[in-house]
Amino acid sequence: MSMTSAAPSYTRQIAWWLVLCAAMVFVMVVLGGATRLTESGLSMVEWKPLTLTPPLGDAAWTKEFENYQHSPQFQKENSWMGVEDFKQIYWLEYLHRLWGRIIGLVFAVPFAWFLARRAVDRPLAWKLGGLFILGGAQGALGWFMVASGLVDRPDVSQYRLAAHLFTALVLYALLIWTALDLFRQTRPPAQPPTDHAFARWCLIIAGCVLGVMVSGAFVAGLDAGKIYNTFPLMDGKLVPDDLYPLGARSPFEDIKTVQFNHRVLAITLVALIIVTWLRARRVTLDERARKLAHALLAVAVAQASLGISTLLTVVNIELALSHQTVALTLFTFALCLAHAARPNSVAVTAAALHPAE
Repeated sequence: MSMTSAAPSYTRQIAWWLVLCAAMVFVMVVLGGATRLTESGLSMVEWKPLTLTPPLGDAAWTKEFENYQHSPQFQKENSWMGVEDFKQIYWLEYLHRLWGRIIGLVFAVPFAWFLARRAVDRPLAWKLGGLFILGGAQGALGWFMVASGLVDRPDVSQYRLAAHLFTALVLYALLIWTALDLFRQTRPPAQPPTDHAFARWCLIIAGCVLGVMVSGAFVAGLDAGKIYNTFPLMDGKLVPDDLYPLGARSPFEDIKTVQFNHRVLAITLVALIIVTWLRARRVTLDERARKLAHALLAVAVAQASLGISTLLTVVNIELALSHQTVALTLFTFALCLAHAARPNSVAVTAAALHPAE
């Protein structure tokens, strides 16, 4: 990615602002996972992007509940609900949408201020503007996903769910990467350039983490984690029968194939991260970057353990939410290591983690 810059007196401020936005996107992804696991995401059947307040008063709640009663989820799964029951699932989805709007404000207001102060150069201004547009598109894509569950089936399209998660992760990655670029400008490199091949390898690993997370979205979208709840065997075999019955659509639509692929991808990722850890011991990295490699391996093992536990407990909500949260943590470490491994960028992590030194 090309280097961008900010006015020296504002560089750290802009970098920390982007870290704050990234942290808020992290929370947003976790909230999205919670709404999916609790089946709260279809409780709000209208998209009102400029509305910030929840229903106020009994009449407003009754109207909102009446709207929900026309949805497939109520008619096919939750017809037993009354208004008070409805509120329990409504509040989580409301918080999820409200948090998205707050992220938009936290990004837009400082961005406008930095522009007014001429604190960013033209390339960085365009990049930040692109991030703002991507964030808005992510909100629209979220509604596009929800709308797929308001027609016939009380389930959102797994394709739209995966696209929604992918866009959120790309936004998160770009926020982190841009912040790290800016932190790098605040102090000189602490070590000579590292191995270029290792730097490219680390970037590939970050992409692999992204890919496995998106494959998990297909598992979630099809509720594929609620069957074949054994490990390492699946349907009594390491490689079950009847895989890919739908041809090219099988990796996205066949429940057995989707779960099997996610298992294989996750195991492969752990193996690749072990290789990354071994390679990191042989290249030039500063101590903090080396610690990132250690942390990446530790989090990968924890993530795999959580994935297996989630499967064995038939998608226990707490374990499943932890599984998603740790996956995003793993993605974060992978991004930070990929950036730290770039030539002359080993000081980035030091600046980000220890700004007071």
